[in-house]
Amino acid sequence: MKLLKKIISVTLIMGLIITSGLASNKKTPATSIKGTVKSNNEAIPFVNIILSGTTLGAASNIEGHYELFNLPLGKQTIICKAIGYKPITKEVNVKEGKNLSLDFELEEDNIGLDQVVVTANRNETNRKEAAVIVNTISPKLFTQTSAVTLSEGLNYTPGVRMETDCQNCGFTQVRMNGMEGAYSQILINGRAIFSGLASVYGLELIPANMIERVEVVRGGGSALYGSSAIAGTINMITKDPINNTFQFSSSYQNMGVGLDGSPAKDYNVNFNTSVVSKNNKTGISIFGFYRNKDAYDANGDGYSELAEMENKTIGFRGFHKTGLRSKLTFDYFHIDEDRRGGDQLDLPVYKANIAESVKHKINTVTTEWKKFTENDGVLNVYASMQHIDRDSYYGANQDRTAFGKTTDLVYNVGLQYNQKFNLSYFDVDATVGVEDNGDKLDDNKIDKTDLNNPISTDITDQTLNILGTFAQLEMKTTRTTISLGARFDHYDIQDKSNEGSKVPSGNAFSPRLSLKYDITKWSQLRGSVSTGYRAPQVFNEDLHIEVSGSRKVIHNNDPNLKKESSVSYTGSYSITPDIGEHNSLQLLIEGFYTKLNDTFVFEYGKPDENKVVTNTRKNAIGGSVVKGLNLELNASFGRKFTFQSGYTIQQSYFNDPGENSIEGYKEYFRTPKKYGYATITYSPDRRWTFALNGNYTGSMLVPYSGPLNDKDKDGNYLTIVNKSNDFYDIGAKVSKKWMLPKGVSVILDAGVKNIFNEYQSDFDKGAERDPGYIYGPALPRTAFITLKIGNLL
Repeated sequence: MKLLKKIISVTLIMGLIITSGLASNKKTPATSIKGTVKSNNEAIPFVNIILSGTTLGAASNIEGHYELFNLPLGKQTIICKAIGYKPITKEVNVKEGKNLSLDFELEEDNIGLDQVVVTANRNETNRKEAAVIVNTISPKLFTQTSAVTLSEGLNYTPGVRMETDCQNCGFTQVRMNGMEGAYSQILINGRAIFSGLASVYGLELIPANMIERVEVVRGGGSALYGSSAIAGTINMITKDPINNTFQFSSSYQNMGVGLDGSPAKDYNVNFNTSVVSKNNKTGISIFGFYRNKDAYDANGDGYSELAEMENKTIGFRGFHKTGLRSKLTFDYFHIDEDRRGGDQLDLPVYKANIAESVKHKINTVTTEWKKFTENDGVLNVYASMQHIDRDSYYGANQDRTAFGKTTDLVYNVGLQYNQKFNLSYFDVDATVGVEDNGDKLDDNKIDKTDLNNPISTDITDQTLNILGTFAQLEMKTTRTTISLGARFDHYDIQDKSNEGSKVPSGNAFSPRLSLKYDITKWSQLRGSVSTGYRAPQVFNEDLHIEVSGSRKVIHNNDPNLKKESSVSYTGSYSITPDIGEHNSLQLLIEGFYTKLNDTFVFEYGKPDENKVVTNTRKNAIGGSVVKGLNLELNASFGRKFTFQSGYTIQQSYFNDPGENSIEGYKEYFRTPKKYGYATITYSPDRRWTFALNGNYTGSMLVPYSGPLNDKDKDGNYLTIVNKSNDFYDIGAKVSKKWMLPKGVSVILDAGVKNIFNEYQSDFDKGAERDPGYIYGPALPRTAFITLKIGNLL
């Protein structure tokens, strides 16, 4: 009921603001600007032409022509921008009844140096001008690396690494600067509605074709985005409707041998289409994705190393301009996913030796109303919600008590105002806002010993509410940018399934200071001190159950668990020298140091009479440290050659070795001290493209508890720590493009992922295997072929 009242209140506020905005809109003379957008004397379609400070805009057509209608009189700023090109800003003087001609010649930006980003300070800013480092993943990079989902693309960002944590079901998580997934805040269009339940498998569920770009900010971000933004923030931005466009793609992958001895196939199809009205006031972009992937057995023991899965996703993003200076945006997507791992996948789950099975139905909706004021102000009112319905089975030895039912409702409502003004020697950008975040999680275990009379037991009935207010002041001179930000959150957590336990609630104050200094036109220094925190809630790893024939591992929070906090320091030097027309070069050296206080660690339990191991999360007294160096080198030489790379050297350790999950080891487990990536693209002409990409993963410490170990006096397998090998995961592909009439293209891709099959060779075997003993690349050697057709290519 409280959630419903909040949504109704926000809707009423948005309605009143929209109504007042519509009432205040004045008709303007029918003055227009028309022109052509080109690059290297070639017409560029689907380029955004925007009148600054308004919602008025247009997109260039196939021939590169555009036209803006009904411009307000006086001096105006016109912005021309498109992904892959440097934005251009021009000033014009609009006079009544006089039409203008304005052409643009765009310069290519193949490595995204001048891209506009929003995650750095919650407002649009040029990437080079941001006070903090922002990395972006574009559709071009997803295409270069043949990434099917968001999770595959995240491996190509400095300091970021995707890892797989379960042989049975393929549970994955992202690590930023060596820290586990729960230390990173995942945003969808800038909103924190990607819950702990969603993130268990969610990054593998998001198809690449629904993504416009991904922005990654490393370091503490709680000053802007609240809880869990300790390691950094990942903002997934969906595709905007620009013009009347379409794209269809189909891909086939072969991973090797499946559980039944036949080829392990991975097949997917996707489409994108957008329609925009003739007056550019209304538009909608629709996307769809279907994937069917077989299970993969790496060692021939009849148990999957990669789970089978089926994913059906559909959604849209639409807008309507409610006035010259106001715009309403609405997003929705639905994911229906079914995955299963273990053995005997053709049998019901409760008849297999091991089965980890989940069925997700995810619905996500966001809406935002944006109002530009005439004095360089921007008001945002927004509301977002995600609902997840999950049926699960985590069981072994034909266990009929291992069924589960989990629902999760997450919401985010808020208001933000940004104002730009001049103060003495400074250009000032001030942002203030308030938002309310909530999460209602209900997790139940279901006993189906009697299939006609199932018995449900409440495991978690948690309600989380975080009410926060934030402010940021950014001041710029010719060479210097100073950014001061802070956020105050009050969090309240209720767990009705444990009425007698302590109810955690508290406050968190998260300041941040960032500085940028332009040494020269092409070299910059940045420094930042930031804080972060994690509320003592249920996390994603708690919602995944690790199962073998000898045990079942679950995670609980200690009743006295308190929030974890951090202080992060980063410093960087970047250069973008002028190396000639149409060429680009970027070098970044970034050092980071994070001190974690009251670090969350697990206290290992022992199997009870039902073979259930309960690991309890508690606070480490001594805390822990994460520190290291990120290196990034990117270069492009015209259209023909592009090189992008990143490399991380780091250490992650507990100050007191006794605080680790296995006493005596200071280092974080599953965290390599060295890892990196590189991509190379060569396009001799418009028709052919050759791409080479690779990921390097250094050795790491990985705990193992399985049948290869001795047993203790109670008959339980002892835990040892192994050191993994280095991995070099290299892929290659070739693309051929054919041009058809009316701007339509056909592209055929063919290639191989993980060419040298750098895949884990010592997977555990059999029903009593340790499914958590998995590391290294996510895929074995995989051949693929892709066909695309559309006017977006």
